[in-house]
Amino acid sequence: MALLEARGLTVSYGGLHANDEIDLDCHAGKLVGLIGPNGAGKTTFIDAITGFTPVSTGTVTFDGQDLAGIGPDKRAQMGLTRTFQSLELFEDLTVRDNLMAAAERPKWHSFLTDIALPGRNERQYVEQVEWAMDMMKLTDRADTMPSDLSHGQRKLVSVARALAARPKLVLLDEPAAGLDTAESQLLGQHLRDFLDYDMSLFLIDHDMGLVLNVCDYIYVLDFGRVIAHGTAAEVRADPAVIAAYLGDSAGESQAREGAAASAARAPVAADSTMTESESDQ
Repeated sequence: MALLEARGLTVSYGGLHANDEIDLDCHAGKLVGLIGPNGAGKTTFIDAITGFTPVSTGTVTFDGQDLAGIGPDKRAQMGLTRTFQSLELFEDLTVRDNLMAAAERPKWHSFLTDIALPGRNERQYVEQVEWAMDMMKLTDRADTMPSDLSHGQRKLVSVARALAARPKLVLLDEPAAGLDTAESQLLGQHLRDFLDYDMSLFLIDHDMGLVLNVCDYIYVLDFGRVIAHGTAAEVRADPAVIAAYLGDSAGESQAREGAAASAARAPVAADSTMTESESDQ
């Protein structure tokens, strides 16, 4: 069973299907990508998975549990977190405090732990925050206000904040938007590193070089429907993807760069779990 499973997921607004019977799997320890033209329904899919928009029909299962009726806060506590295109940083808090606000997951018995073992809960969260900042190379910006950061650094803070709680799965909504090529490549390196820490990632982005380079498995949306899925090489060569997204010339250079980079590293998507995933579609 995949860590995240969407089956027949449909999100409708009136007579319009923003997502139309989507079947999608995210396996534990993998980095799965979702691409598609503007308006294809990518962010709507993340909104539905994380509970920010209602699912019209279909099911979403996370870590073996049906998410129907579970709100965004409870899903986050289960280990399902996300980033937002608009970043949504707390501008009046330092980088460290932004991460601390996301890392803390108080439970009903937390106050008892604080009484019996003062500082234990806080130490745990501090360690998680320091780890996330170190992974995203933000330690030297820990006491900086978000308004004093570059756009690229703000993007890294947004990702680090989603990771600070050490979730099981993080859904990243266009984390490379507005980054230059070097910043995007650096972000991709960071994302692969997190897979070594018992996390899984789901990436939406328009940077084809990034997606084709770092993702183990990729789904392609067009008009709310999955029109293709597979490894980077398979998606890159799919005629439906070329027609709907890449075009005959647009995006070709980025796609070639990503395909070359994917070929240069070990093809992790060819393992048994991905084979099972493909057969399930």
